[in-house]
Amino acid sequence: MSLTAHTGDEVSVGRAILAGACASLVGIGLARFAYTPLVPVLVTEQWFTPVQAAYLGGANLVGYLAGALGARRISAAAPTSVVMRTLMLVATASFFACAHPTAFSWFLVWRVIAGFCGGALMVLAANAVLPHVPLARHGLAGGAIFTGVGLGIAASGLLVPVLLWWGLGATWNGFGILSLLLTLLAWSGWPPHAGGRAIGAEIEERRLPSPRALLALYVAYGLNAVGLVPHMLFLVDFIARELGQGLIAGARYWVVFGMGAVAGPLLAGFVADRVGFGLAMRLALLAQALSVGLVALADGPIALLISSAVVGAFVPGVVPLALGRVHTLVSGVQDRKRAWSLCTAAFALGQAGAAYAFSYVFAQTAGAYRPLFVAGAAVLLLALAVDLIWQRSSGVAKAG
Repeated sequence: MSLTAHTGDEVSVGRAILAGACASLVGIGLARFAYTPLVPVLVTEQWFTPVQAAYLGGANLVGYLAGALGARRISAAAPTSVVMRTLMLVATASFFACAHPTAFSWFLVWRVIAGFCGGALMVLAANAVLPHVPLARHGLAGGAIFTGVGLGIAASGLLVPVLLWWGLGATWNGFGILSLLLTLLAWSGWPPHAGGRAIGAEIEERRLPSPRALLALYVAYGLNAVGLVPHMLFLVDFIARELGQGLIAGARYWVVFGMGAVAGPLLAGFVADRVGFGLAMRLALLAQALSVGLVALADGPIALLISSAVVGAFVPGVVPLALGRVHTLVSGVQDRKRAWSLCTAAFALGQAGAAYAFSYVFAQTAGAYRPLFVAGAAVLLLALAVDLIWQRSSGVAKAG
């Protein structure tokens, strides 16, 4: 079956989806998440103190927020292919820039830049590809694009122990080379034009979205981001140093985290198709709260495996759920784009704020990790409460 469609120019849908997956892999899977398994090594090799390493992780999330907020303006400045290639190349450069121990401020700037590229790619990659995909394939295509996040997480967990045989600098360079190869793989896959009406889309009757419903979604999605931060920033270091299991064990659980992230978007979409996006989102929040809190109560291998896999699955898995809620609540292409940009910004703001808040708590508690996981679970339960309260007050029987 042909995977080409015509939107003024012939576009290979398969290549476009591959380009989108490469973008999420480079911008988020590597430029963002590959840092987590490097944290204990940065500390033990004395490149940075534990607190400095934590703040560098937070700097990446600040950049992510800026990238998410600035993505729409960036996309208007140049053709889609130019914007996407540039963002991927700059993200690649950030790895090479961090390959030598130098001033904390230098690393801080480049971690912000890497985060900026990741945030912009998160907003723009799907919007660049999905208008060229038939509506009947949007779920599968979106899942494939966001699977790049999990592939990057899994790859980082597998590659860090291997690359460290050549040193920490070589590890940064190794990720830079991999990112460059992925950028080249995606180079000719970007559609010539972005935006427009999706292939096969029907003319929609415009209706105004409920501001209250959207506000509840933004708040719940932002709180969801807060609850994921302890695992995203501290899981490997918690296992490697506090539990005394070493970097290899920490990296193995990070691979489990990544394997969950690979499967998460597709599984979340599968469930949402059957129970509706509203119920699927609430089930996701409950599962995340239980899994994040589990680490604070039990540190055996089974508990760590379950927690790593489930939380890893929902790091990218909540993305198609939130996107589905946007499409349920909002009609009209431009309104949906605007709502999705605000959703992404809310998620980024939650992560950036939580990264610095948790880093501060981490410093004030002399490096205690368990309170962070307890706090993350509590915030996820709060997000669930926000969603349930909005549903009850609005009288929605089934928020698809």
